[in-house]
Amino acid sequence: MKVFSSMKKGWFIWLLWVGLLPAALAQPPDRPPGKGPGGYNRPDSAMVEAVKIAFVTKRLQLTPDEAQRFWPTYNKYIDEMRKTRREFRKDELVFEEKALEIRKRYREEFRKILGEERVTQIYNVDREFRDMIRKELQERQRMRQGGNGQRK
Repeated sequence: MKVFSSMKKGWFIWLLWVGLLPAALAQPPDRPPGKGPGGYNRPDSAMVEAVKIAFVTKRLQLTPDEAQRFWPTYNKYIDEMRKTRREFRKDELVFEEKALEIRKRYREEFRKILGEERVTQIYNVDREFRDMIRKELQERQRMRQGGNGQRK
């Protein structure tokens, strides 16, 4: 009975995140104008993080147990990639070499959590999320520049 209640709790949390995804993307940013590149508002980082958790959890079909083990490892991976990007931002080739080393090292960690079939999806899902956010920000900027509020 205890396993069933933890499964229900996990599914409830997953459904809550998936349900909040469209609402989180639709909310207007709370920051004053001009804070982002090009003068458009940037979404709150906590909101983006919540959307990312929902997106990745859904795409990788993480069980509650997998999610509990996956997220600390994934967060360490992301932190290491960010540090590497900052350190080698002026030398793209060196960054790509270091990034590949990091991906290979974390691939083994992710394999222990998710198994062989889903481990290769992690990097694709990560890229899909960045592309989705980039498109959303571009659309918001385009709408602000258009002035009429209608999507093209």
